Amino acid sequence: MRVLGIDCGTECTGYGLIDTDGRDHSLVAQGTIRTRASQALEERLLAIGMGLRDVIRTHTPGCAAVEEVFHAANAQSALKLAHARGVALFTLAEAGLETGAYSPMEVKSSVVGYGRAEKSQVQLMVQSILRMESRIQSADAADALAVAICHATHLRLARVRTA
Repeated sequence: MRVLGIDCGTECTGYGLIDTDGRDHSLVAQGTIRTRASQALEERLLAIGMGLRDVIRTHTPGCAAVEEVFHAANAQSALKLAHARGVALFTLAEAGLETGAYSPMEVKSSVVGYGRAEKSQVQLMVQSILRMESRIQSADAADALAVAICHATHLRLARVRTA
């Protein structure tokens, strides 16, 4: 199964795709969709949606997952993040992809085994799980790959419970 993970942001939205059987994961693609802070919000959201459409068209994932909005110290930042997440969810639904959503703590627990792990720990574990020889392109792509791994793990566990 091919899983698309997305780490939403208005300046940088990370994406990561893995092929998985639920236990063994391999890297398919990773990257970021970048916008400029000088762009109007609606232009940035359009660029995110178009970028995600291209990723979906190119890599044909079977399902997807996004990170839930965390509590930001700045309400304006949280609102912009929610807009970007809404565009991602819309684009995934438009593509007909079944989509999961996980809190940052769930993602970290799934990948590192500790819900309060540092970003660097998440990045190292993602590299290890995917047996990557080179570094991940960006922190946003690493987070997106972690979301994809988390979703694959949850799907496997759900199948085990129903079997």
